[in-house]
Amino acid sequence: MIVVVDERTLVKDGYTSLFYREGVPSTGFDPSEFGEWVNTAADTDIDAVEAFLIGQSELSLELPKAIRDRSQAPVIAVSDSPSLEMTLAFFDCGVDDVVRKPVHPREILARAAAIRRRYRVANNFTDIGTVRVFSDGRDPEIAGEVFALPRRERRILEYLVSNRGRRVSKTQIFNAIYGIFDEDVEENVVESHISKLRKKLRKRLGFDPIDSKRFLGYCIDWQ
Repeated sequence: MIVVVDERTLVKDGYTSLFYREGVPSTGFDPSEFGEWVNTAADTDIDAVEAFLIGQSELSLELPKAIRDRSQAPVIAVSDSPSLEMTLAFFDCGVDDVVRKPVHPREILARAAAIRRRYRVANNFTDIGTVRVFSDGRDPEIAGEVFALPRRERRILEYLVSNRGRRVSKTQIFNAIYGIFDEDVEENVVESHISKLRKKLRKRLGFDPIDSKRFLGYCIDWQ
């Protein structure tokens, strides 16, 4: 999920609509409301954020520190009328990147992915057995061959792999895939996506790598 912070409703709604068209959940905050949310939100909600987009506000230079106290997700500032002084001020307060409007949402997503790769200081994929799962939006591979998946199923697999070693709930998966403020989609849709994903993996691998326990959630259990 992408979180957009801007004092202008039109800008917030515009960005969330553009990200939605790219298949990425997002939500917008007024800066005065965002500070309280980022300080009090549940860890599962914060963990669902893939990047923070900071726009126009008198609080713009204060927000990155509040974010860093809770999250290591990329923080990208969007400047309407950039100047050297403002760009340096953004970097000094802790943002990871500064972009100039207009900017396409795909560029923002690409920049966020690049920042996450630098944070990891590692490859942008995880190998589990014969399966390679990427973190940059590509389809996974099995034994070197592309294993094409619909976007939701791929993102669920990526989320499970990124949380390998611990069990995640249906709510956590839903928040990561659809966003914590999407009221138009029922949470139970996660079960349908996982069921389809498990069938495809079972057919290709010969076993089901996703372990599920009622009330406890799901985890990758690779043989």
